[in-house]
Amino acid sequence: QVQLEESGGGLVQAGGSLRLSCEASGRTFGGYIMGWFRQAPGKERAIVARISWSGALTYYADSVQGRFTISRDISKNTVYLQMNSLKPADTAVYYCAAGAVVSTAPSAYRHWGQGTQVTVSS
Repeated sequence: QVQLEESGGGLVQAGGSLRLSCEASGRTFGGYIMGWFRQAPGKERAIVARISWSGALTYYADSVQGRFTISRDISKNTVYLQMNSLKPADTAVYYCAAGAVVSTAPSAYRHWGQGTQVTVSS
């Protein structure tokens, strides 16, 4: 059974940084696409960034391009999201997801973590 466990969320002031981690277990993830999504109150869940397990095929939403970096550590079965220059608009629940299709659509991702709250104060 695939399990994705996020950690690293919290409260930070605008301009600050956080690093989210997503530890994956339950299968081998070679060939999988790992994504970070976020959902703010009253808004739809939307992709933030994604990366293939090989480390290629990276993608960033326009709103985070240049501020966020997605990476993975195969030895630890963990995907990271380094978030710098955070803004109040980045406040949301952040979810880790895994799927077999290269896509930005949440529906393309089969496995999801429980989410971690990120709150950026002004």
